[in-house]
Amino acid sequence: MNLFRSMSLVGRHSNISDTKQPMALHLNLLHEEILEQRQRQRDPLKIGMMVLSGIGALMLLYYIWNAYRTLEIKHRLSAVEHEWAKVEPKVTAAQKRSDELNGIISTTRVLDEMIDDRFFWAPFLEKLAHCVAPNARLTGLEGTVLEGDRGVSVTIDGVAAGREPRAAAEDLRQMLLEQLGQTYKEVKVEFKTLEDLDTIAIVSGANLAMSRYALAVNFNPSPAAKPGASPSATPRGKKK
Repeated sequence: MNLFRSMSLVGRHSNISDTKQPMALHLNLLHEEILEQRQRQRDPLKIGMMVLSGIGALMLLYYIWNAYRTLEIKHRLSAVEHEWAKVEPKVTAAQKRSDELNGIISTTRVLDEMIDDRFFWAPFLEKLAHCVAPNARLTGLEGTVLEGDRGVSVTIDGVAAGREPRAAAEDLRQMLLEQLGQTYKEVKVEFKTLEDLDTIAIVSGANLAMSRYALAVNFNPSPAAKPGASPSATPRGKKK
């Protein structure tokens, strides 16, 4: 649409030569309409709406992209869950088996410590038998292995005969102290009681006086402490 309407006026003067070019005059009769149209094009509200429309389009594109990524992540998660559903029973069984094996290993270690820390009575009884002279007799034996400090406590009851029965009992005490000191440490052998008896014993055809004694024997069965070894928790019995 042509917004301009022009009007040409051509005049000729009588004193001007016919050889001169005519002059054209252009008039704009729609100046106010054009100004209003330009103002409408530059309206701030319209420009703002255009900017908001552009931002909305960008936000829509961003939302569509995020929705696509979300669907992709959900698809991957579904695939992983499906694979985990297949593997989970095996993993659970393996974990259960691992717990069982750890329990067996712990029990084995405890048993090993019990075996390593236990006290054997046979060597002690063998040494005791070598210390008893023909003129001495054992009437009672009670032994206890202490759990805390790994000590052994033994009480020996018996009678001895001789011209000096107390000396015979002392000889037994000295022999025990010497023999046990070769194998164990912190050995102590002391009389709990030592008294003469009115009974007469016949030894090799001779009448000998008798005495009754009770010996308290204490010693540590471990010559050297083991580094890092835990004390045994096994119950210790008594031997008579």
